[in-house]
Amino acid sequence: MILDERTFVRQLAGMHIQWFAAEDEGRTEDPTEQKIRKSREEGKVAKSPDVSSAIVLLFGVIGLGILGPYLLRTMLDMMRFFLGRSADVDTTTTGILVSAFFGYFTRLVLPIAAVTFVAAILGNVVQFGFLFTTKPLQPDFNKIAPRFGKWVQRSFLSTEALYNLSRSIVKVVIIGSLSYILVRSRFAKISALSRVPYTQSFFLIAQSVFILLLEAAIVLLVLSLFDYMFQRRQHRDQLKMTKQEVKEERKQYEGDPLIKNRLRQRMQEIMSRNMVQNVQNADVVITNPTHFAVALEYDSSTMTAPRVTAKGQDVIALKIKGIANENSVPIIENKPLARALYAEVEIGEMIPEKFYEAMVIVLREVYRMTGKKVVYG
Repeated sequence: MILDERTFVRQLAGMHIQWFAAEDEGRTEDPTEQKIRKSREEGKVAKSPDVSSAIVLLFGVIGLGILGPYLLRTMLDMMRFFLGRSADVDTTTTGILVSAFFGYFTRLVLPIAAVTFVAAILGNVVQFGFLFTTKPLQPDFNKIAPRFGKWVQRSFLSTEALYNLSRSIVKVVIIGSLSYILVRSRFAKISALSRVPYTQSFFLIAQSVFILLLEAAIVLLVLSLFDYMFQRRQHRDQLKMTKQEVKEERKQYEGDPLIKNRLRQRMQEIMSRNMVQNVQNADVVITNPTHFAVALEYDSSTMTAPRVTAKGQDVIALKIKGIANENSVPIIENKPLARALYAEVEIGEMIPEKFYEAMVIVLREVYRMTGKKVVYG
């Protein structure tokens, strides 16, 4: 019984360790372009809700400031209309009143709604560009029963939780400070509102609220920029991959290296079988002079660079040179070039750009030997 209790405690402790273990342990590699693109297609992008909220608030406040006179006139017209008909309401005027209500409601709400709608779209576009996907709307049954340990760790014991708490406190302190400074600077005017006309009181309060909202929107927008940078870093960390994941993705998008090597070997075998014809059609054979031989073909009208048609070492190199002598193919001795082409260029491939200058010299020699001009470059 004692042993069972000890085992239970040990298992419980191990379970807690698993709960609070980092899920991304071992994810040390930066995400590949394919991983970032796939994440974007799924709607997983780096974004800060604070940026969108701050832009919506800022545009909404500016819209209120610009449309304020129009909205005030519309509200006054609405009050006069309904108060003027308040004593004459009956069943025959109900339809007129309902239509008037929706008409005034649309005139009051639609302008600000349109401004904030455009601001909401802009707040997302400036963060991650244009993106439309329905994948985030698809049900995910894994979210119905989330991992409790991960949720506790992320909500209370993570850097993100501490950051969110600090961010909320900073917002409250800053907005509270702005409100205190504004009220204190206008305390004398606010205290005298009971002795001034109603319209003057209304405009003073409206002006004070507008200034407070505008200052708060600007401050929140500045703070949201820091949050956006934090969210970008968090998003990048979440996309990090293990070395094995990078290998698997490379296999998926670039092909398995083993299969590619087998295909390359198969290609070389096929090309080797046609070696006699390839060497016969070559424009030049570059040798080492006895260990390596590389045959190249070049047609300036169809090729951007010379192509290796055959290559070999030792016995095969001697065979290539023999075929070249039998078919009057120029043989040029260039030890470094022959060795480099044999090691770096496969049969059927164009030579890399770094060999262009050396090939110009070789082709000039071919022109001198054969009298046939070979245009290169």
